[in-house]
Amino acid sequence: MVEDRRLIERFCLCSSPTDIVPNPAKVLIILEELGLPYETSWVELEDLKREPFTKYNPNGKVPAIIDPNTDIVLFESGAIVAYLIDTYDKENKLNYPSSPGKYQLLQWSFFQASGQGPYFGQAAWFNLYHPEKLASAQTRYAKEIKRVIGVLDATLAGRDWLVGDKCTYADLAFVMWNTQVAFVMAAGTATDEKWDVADFPNFKRWQEAMLARESLKRVLSVLQEKEVKSAGKSA
Repeated sequence: MVEDRRLIERFCLCSSPTDIVPNPAKVLIILEELGLPYETSWVELEDLKREPFTKYNPNGKVPAIIDPNTDIVLFESGAIVAYLIDTYDKENKLNYPSSPGKYQLLQWSFFQASGQGPYFGQAAWFNLYHPEKLASAQTRYAKEIKRVIGVLDATLAGRDWLVGDKCTYADLAFVMWNTQVAFVMAAGTATDEKWDVADFPNFKRWQEAMLARESLKRVLSVLQEKEVKSAGKSA
């Protein structure tokens, strides 16, 4: 059984149904997968860069997490996920604890944090929010989205998951940004870089398998709620 514990993730989700913040959801997915009790706190955008939130994340971005079992405070979604896996995934449900799997999971986690997140985020910025429509920037980041997805698609040829024979925290790190691709790409003007998921059949199969998981169904159902709580479940 999961011990009586409460994990408190401090984050905000924007109010627009199309403006989902992937990184807090990345943490929520792991909390749900591990059946951990938690509650969330909404932080308004204008409050992210000032106290009290900057006491938890001096960089003023979401998410940050407080674990009252250990009194640890962490920011950066990748670090939070690594902590949750190391501390609470005692049955290695989402992990491989020894080499080579352990390091292959880190490899893909770093690729997500350094490749997928920044490039997809920049595409979203230049396609949706930048006051000027810069065709060169939109084309650059549209190409990067397709390049990153091409890497994943090639890796997933003939296999279900990035590492080993089960869905891991490394797979799940990608899923929320993946959900944004069609929307972000449709908002751009790079006509020679149009998005068609059918061009990446292995990626499509992988994404659909992750979206079918109960943790994803739960997280996607609560993304627009200001406060989310879970009592957890048996491990």
